[in-house]
Amino acid sequence: MSTVLIESSTLAKQSTAEATSKKKRVVIVGAGFAGIAAARALRRSDVEILLIDRRNHHIFQPLLYQVATAVLAPSEIAAPIRQLEAKQKNLRVLLAEVKSVNTRARLVEAACPGIGVQKLEYDFMIVATGMRPSYFGLDEFARFAPGLKSLNDAETIRARILSAFELAESINDETVRTRQMTFVLVGAGPTGVELAASIAHLVSVTLRRNFRNVDPAKSRIVLLDGGPRVLPTFAESLSRKVTKRLEKLGVQVRTGVKVEKVDAEGVIAAGERIASATVLWTAGVAASPVVKMLGTTMDRAGRAIVDPYLNIAGASDVFVAGDATAIIQDGHPVPGVAQAAIQQGRFVGRVIASRVSGRKDGRPFRYRSKGNMAVVGKNFAILEAGHLRSSGFVTWLVWVALHVLALPQLQNRFRVQMQWLWSYLTGQRSSRLIGEGP
Repeated sequence: MSTVLIESSTLAKQSTAEATSKKKRVVIVGAGFAGIAAARALRRSDVEILLIDRRNHHIFQPLLYQVATAVLAPSEIAAPIRQLEAKQKNLRVLLAEVKSVNTRARLVEAACPGIGVQKLEYDFMIVATGMRPSYFGLDEFARFAPGLKSLNDAETIRARILSAFELAESINDETVRTRQMTFVLVGAGPTGVELAASIAHLVSVTLRRNFRNVDPAKSRIVLLDGGPRVLPTFAESLSRKVTKRLEKLGVQVRTGVKVEKVDAEGVIAAGERIASATVLWTAGVAASPVVKMLGTTMDRAGRAIVDPYLNIAGASDVFVAGDATAIIQDGHPVPGVAQAAIQQGRFVGRVIASRVSGRKDGRPFRYRSKGNMAVVGKNFAILEAGHLRSSGFVTWLVWVALHVLALPQLQNRFRVQMQWLWSYLTGQRSSRLIGEGP
């Protein structure tokens, strides 16, 4: 059935109210770290904010891998976006998916479930739609190797991992059983490393003695990467420590290996077939399709190239923030991490607030890194902050504290603390559910 363009009576009333009040409308596309930070930065500004997202929840992505490995439940790292309306009077939330953007007409078309496509005018727009998995032009791999960017992805991966052992338990063919108990991760960045370590702990501790015919501890976990080492954005000394830690956990780390094919039987890497029923894609990322709708200059990953105030070329009313933007600072790209997205969101919100009130923009955006961290299983994490490099148990405690404090809601913090404490003491994971499917 063809999509019908509509103008709802609600929007018509809002347009009349806007004309009377002459408030500027700021449309924010994406309720991730950058989008929410931008909205909060505008909370005292005399503007109307419309926050659009195709999901009704915000995800704390740094812990998404723990949902994928049954440590945490989806609700423990997510928070409803709509609750922002209760805390911020100049904000309205719209559950919709952006279908087109006309920067000349300052018009966004967004499809709302059960309603149709609404035409939404704006005075300023912030695109903060984040990233999605990139298969480097080999999109046929996606069918066999899911990425990890949403709660649905995490639940799909969790079901595949747990189902692999259920099937291995019920069959007698040793070849098939071995394939079921082989897990291949493509990409040794933070997500790949953290996911591999968590799977290793799952099979060696949590699932121990849960099966009669198979020993999960004998599972094979293979981490592949085309680069020369794991965690290439960290110092080489930390990378070596992480590699040793992974190997101690039972993960086979293979770097300098190009994945040539992914299919239903596993992967072919460097000419070798690795039979696996569970292949996970933790390699490249690309910007969401919304960035392309802007008609601006992009890098090879589809991220918008912006000016020092995060505006796209030729449009001072359109900003891009977070992972969807490409910024070079001191000769290096600003990393696609949560702290960078939050800083960009706050910056853009303040720039718009200044422009609305007639003030000058101020200084251009500059990212201030507070350090980067990665956790590698129980009791081990790494930290790099300027010249400071640390690893081990104390660093792991710092990682735990920072991530608990960064969770979106008080109830998230309480529940995650309790679940982590329970898992730490018992080795058990409470979210070992396999969905029934459609």
